[in-house]
Amino acid sequence: VFVDNAGIIDFDGEYVLSFKAETHNHPSALEPFGGANTGVGGVIRDIMGVSARPIAVTDVLCFAPSDLPADALPEGSLDPVTIAAGVVAGIGDYGNKMGIPTVNGSIHYHPDYAANPLVYCGCVGLAKHDTHVTSPQVGDHIIVLGGATGRDGLKGATFSSLDLDSDTSEAEFASTAVQIGDPIVEKDVMEVVLSAAEAKLYNAITDCGAGGLSSAVGEMAEELGARVELEKVSLKYSGLLPWEVWLSEAQERMVLSVSADKLPELQKLCDLYGVLLDDIGTMTGTGIMEVYFDNQSIVGLDMNFLHDGHPKLQLEAEWHVPTPDISDVELPVGSLKPLILKMLADPNVASKADVIHQYDHEVLGSTIVKPLTGYRNHGPSDAAVIKPQFCKSEKAFALAHGINPHYGELDSYAMAISAIDEAVRNAVCAGANPKHMAILDNFCWGNPQLKDRLGSLVKASQACYDGARAFDLPYISGKDSLNNEFVSKEGERKAIPPTLLVSSIGVLDNYTHATTMDLKEVGNPVYLVGQTKCELGASVLARHLKDIKNTVVPQHAEESPQAALAIHSAISQGTVRACHDLSDGGLALAAAEMALAGGLGLNIDLGKLDNPENLTVTSLLFSESNGRYLVEVDAAKQAEFENCFENLALAKVGTVQDLKSLVVMQGKQSDSSLSIAIDDLEAAFCRQELAL
Repeated sequence: VFVDNAGIIDFDGEYVLSFKAETHNHPSALEPFGGANTGVGGVIRDIMGVSARPIAVTDVLCFAPSDLPADALPEGSLDPVTIAAGVVAGIGDYGNKMGIPTVNGSIHYHPDYAANPLVYCGCVGLAKHDTHVTSPQVGDHIIVLGGATGRDGLKGATFSSLDLDSDTSEAEFASTAVQIGDPIVEKDVMEVVLSAAEAKLYNAITDCGAGGLSSAVGEMAEELGARVELEKVSLKYSGLLPWEVWLSEAQERMVLSVSADKLPELQKLCDLYGVLLDDIGTMTGTGIMEVYFDNQSIVGLDMNFLHDGHPKLQLEAEWHVPTPDISDVELPVGSLKPLILKMLADPNVASKADVIHQYDHEVLGSTIVKPLTGYRNHGPSDAAVIKPQFCKSEKAFALAHGINPHYGELDSYAMAISAIDEAVRNAVCAGANPKHMAILDNFCWGNPQLKDRLGSLVKASQACYDGARAFDLPYISGKDSLNNEFVSKEGERKAIPPTLLVSSIGVLDNYTHATTMDLKEVGNPVYLVGQTKCELGASVLARHLKDIKNTVVPQHAEESPQAALAIHSAISQGTVRACHDLSDGGLALAAAEMALAGGLGLNIDLGKLDNPENLTVTSLLFSESNGRYLVEVDAAKQAEFENCFENLALAKVGTVQDLKSLVVMQGKQSDSSLSIAIDDLEAAFCRQELAL
């Protein structure tokens, strides 16, 4: 946890799961395909760096809207369509060629991502217990496996720590800041590493990523010291200076600490797969990082100074407590049909099938719940569920996440709380056990040297602590990407919205418990779990109705941890037929998605809801309050289901119908109802032309 390339948790007693998510934002802004491509390659190597087989990839992407006017684009930046197309292609190119399924993700749009797209890349690995070793020994050889070293990626880490501006493409390192990926080389390296791990041919291993050999060797040799001879590093071409060889972030390279007697066997493996092996030095035990080129000393630094000698920054932060407007809004139920269809067609909500179908989510034959589900495989899954074929046990695991950058504009603390809540709910909906779950936090922020940026970051960090404690969840890894700002020639700054991605990995006690969100059978009752509050701030509704004054972002739901446990218990007992979390668009859009995914009608009666705050119909339908689930229950097992929710908010709000429409009623008031055909819901969600 936090001291290695990825976090590791137990899976089934025999195997362990590793999980890591990275960002490759600045490179993707400059060269979208290459930036995203090497982002995926880098996080896959992180999993290899804990001696695990990569078995699933995730991707969460944040772009400016495709229809953003040209005059709204920062000077010198690529247009959003070019960025999105390149990023999506780069992700698919790497995972598909390596034979690793891309199984979970999302795409989000906001004008302030112009010039600063966000590309979160995640990877999960599987390994047997005690496979990973982390103890280099004095006398071990320092081995570099994989690609040759070039100037690509030179100063990439430096570049990622700078604000972008209109002159970025003309910077002296711009031509080398984005690495060049080669997934076929990495595939071969992966097979060598996995075979070497099984044969116990190395004492330590790490990915060669940001900072190149300087970071990889510097980290691995922290307790011992090392001597490196740079002339032994294979180069893509001649002419590299020693410092360039030492700092290059060229891709597809792993660094291993190998005892002399194991080198011949490792070399045979490399010869078998056609993988380059460079023996570049030794672990010395002197506590000094010694780097030479043709016997000339290049670096001589004490390891203690190298790791702990840097001064800590002293920064100031400011935070202005949000003053929420709690105004409710009342819209007649009968007038909501066009609004619901427009919200379903919102790019932040609508189907991402056009992107999903570019990725292979079937390879390895282990994906039980796929990114799309339902009777036509076009409904949005809450999570992916993987049953590794290598494992004899009946366990599986779910991959999910939570993110909402729009919340961050109003309240970064509430945004973080909501991201954790959503990440948990999505995994639980698919059958994961909240007591056997772990999370990652990946922050993307503006310049922390500015007080307001740092203040919002501090509050989000506090929320990460509070939210994890509430759910009793461990963080097993994480990362931050700062300075996501664009500075115009006039000096005007534009930062991205504060954006936190929380990824979750949860174990299913039995793969047969895997649950999807599409409605299953006519006559089954539908329940709403959780309490709805007047929380419309930064909601999908608020973004479509500009006159809404409410600014209350969803807060922590006190019952949410208990509700997650209850949902898991109900799924384990076989009472649940479908389960979907309520997030973007609230109850209205969750019901619409379940109906269109199942191809079945659904009657929702708002009069059945517990409404202690006397909320309007609008809030009941569109509030995005945390801790809520919409659940289809087996009609013969209602009592068993309800017994799981003693002392928790629970309401039987609807019934699955064979009417091919979503019907929303307000009690027995026949004049206060709406009906939307499933065909219209599908057309809007799938972004087909619709007369609204």
